[in-house]
Amino acid sequence: MDTNVEDESGDLWVFGYGSLMWRPGFDVLERVHARLVGLHRALCVYSFVHRGTPERPGLVLGLDRGGMCRGVAFRVAAAARVETVAYLRAREQVTTVYREAMRRIVLEDETRRQVMALCYVVDRGHVQYAGQLSPAEQLHYVRHGHGRSGANRDYVLETVRALEALGYRETDLHLLANWLKGPHEPASVASSH
Repeated sequence: MDTNVEDESGDLWVFGYGSLMWRPGFDVLERVHARLVGLHRALCVYSFVHRGTPERPGLVLGLDRGGMCRGVAFRVAAAARVETVAYLRAREQVTTVYREAMRRIVLEDETRRQVMALCYVVDRGHVQYAGQLSPAEQLHYVRHGHGRSGANRDYVLETVRALEALGYRETDLHLLANWLKGPHEPASVASSH
C-alpha cells in the first residue's frame, strides 16, 4: 500500500535499488540490506538527463510491478527529512518518470523489522517507460547513452558492483555487465554489426 511521504514523521527510510545504493548523496544514520516485495528492479527507463539525452537515450533502472527487489535501506534523521526529500525529488523527479511512494520493506538484519520507506517507482504511462527490452536493445542503449551524470555503461557497472558487495546476483544485469566489459555480446547484437 502506498502512502504519501508527507503523511509520515520521524526518521525517514529510503530504499535504494540503483545508483542510490552506491551514491546516495545524503547523510544517513544507518545503512541496512533490505527487501521490497511486489516490485522488481528492471532496466525499463529511457534516460533523457542523467545517462542519456532525448536524442540519444540511455537506459536506467526502475522499480516495476511484480516480483521482489533486494537493495539498501538508508535511515535518515528526522531533522534531515525535509532536506533529504527535496534532494531526492530534484535528483529522481527531473522528468517525472518515477512516482514517489512510501512502501513497506523488510530490513535484512537480525531484527527483520518491517518499515515504511520512500521508493521511486516507474510510471508505466510515462513516455520514458521502455518496458521489457531484449538484451540486445538494452546493450545498445547502455553502450551509447551519456548524460549529465556520465556514461550509461558506468551506471550499470557500478550498480552490478554494488549488488555484488551486498552478496546479490541478478542474472540479466550481470550478463549485460559482462558484455559491457568484454568482447562477448549476444548473437543478435553481433549479427547486426
